[in-house]
Amino acid sequence: MKKNGLILLMLVITGFIFIYGGESTMQENSKFKKLSPEEARVIVHKGTEAPYTGRYDKFFEKGTYKCKRCGTPLYKSDAKFNSGCGWPSFDDEIPGAVKRVPDADGRRTEIVCANCGAHLGHVFEGEQFTAKNTRHCVNSISLEFEPAVHEKSKKAYFAGGCFWGVEYHFEKVPGVIDAKSGYMGGHVENPTYQDVCYTDTGHLEVVEVSYDPAKVDYETLAKLFFEIHDPTQANGQGPDIGKQYLSAIFYNDEEEKKIAEKLIAELKKKGLLVVTKLLPAKEHPFYEAEEYHQDYYTRHHKKPYCHTYTKRFD
Repeated sequence: MKKNGLILLMLVITGFIFIYGGESTMQENSKFKKLSPEEARVIVHKGTEAPYTGRYDKFFEKGTYKCKRCGTPLYKSDAKFNSGCGWPSFDDEIPGAVKRVPDADGRRTEIVCANCGAHLGHVFEGEQFTAKNTRHCVNSISLEFEPAVHEKSKKAYFAGGCFWGVEYHFEKVPGVIDAKSGYMGGHVENPTYQDVCYTDTGHLEVVEVSYDPAKVDYETLAKLFFEIHDPTQANGQGPDIGKQYLSAIFYNDEEEKKIAEKLIAELKKKGLLVVTKLLPAKEHPFYEAEEYHQDYYTRHHKKPYCHTYTKRFD
């Protein structure tokens, strides 16, 4: 009996190490994106975000939904539909990208990323929502969206204080395809918001603007940038004080740099002591910010408190 008891104890300990060690490995694997506590709660510990709160619930842009954890493509936008359940719904996955496993509740079927095991949500069948009769109910926080490639689309990078307000204004510009909040300019890979705010990462809060140059040019975007924040404030932006809130433009090429220099010269002629830094984007990777930062003002039905439009150019 003692021998059997010892064997049972060893099995329990082994199982404990496997379960929690596996989760730890998944969380700490350097190949994967560093997760915020809320992202880890859902993706690693199989939690669920509140319905109707996720970024992609009523989002129907063309593109691909990828695993937030490892970046593996999971779903195409043409498989997405509105089920009214409060979470993104898909009736098909990219072949081999999503794995089905029995849920811990013994009733439902869990779906995870086949590459890294990240928790996505659950799959249901027989509901008759679409012809495929399948619904992948996925947490928005488990996904990141990559817009469909526009043949001539370009990207621009602007740092003007809290990225919530900067993103809000750029998303309203005709010709802008998407605007994402993120971090740029520092020395830490895959930083979190906590890292940027409370440690010396060197990163700034930056907005990545994807745009169609046939509909809006870089100079128009750069002018707007200088008109929605105070380019003369050297210690932050408005009440947001800190290195992460400094003003900067990350230029992709010499043409963008010259445009920025020209606009700064115009503002200086008008008496503005511009402190905006010009930095090469190729030397500073852009890291997308956590889910809860994206489309912040739009999702919360609010307007920026420290980013208001001020006309500065004729």
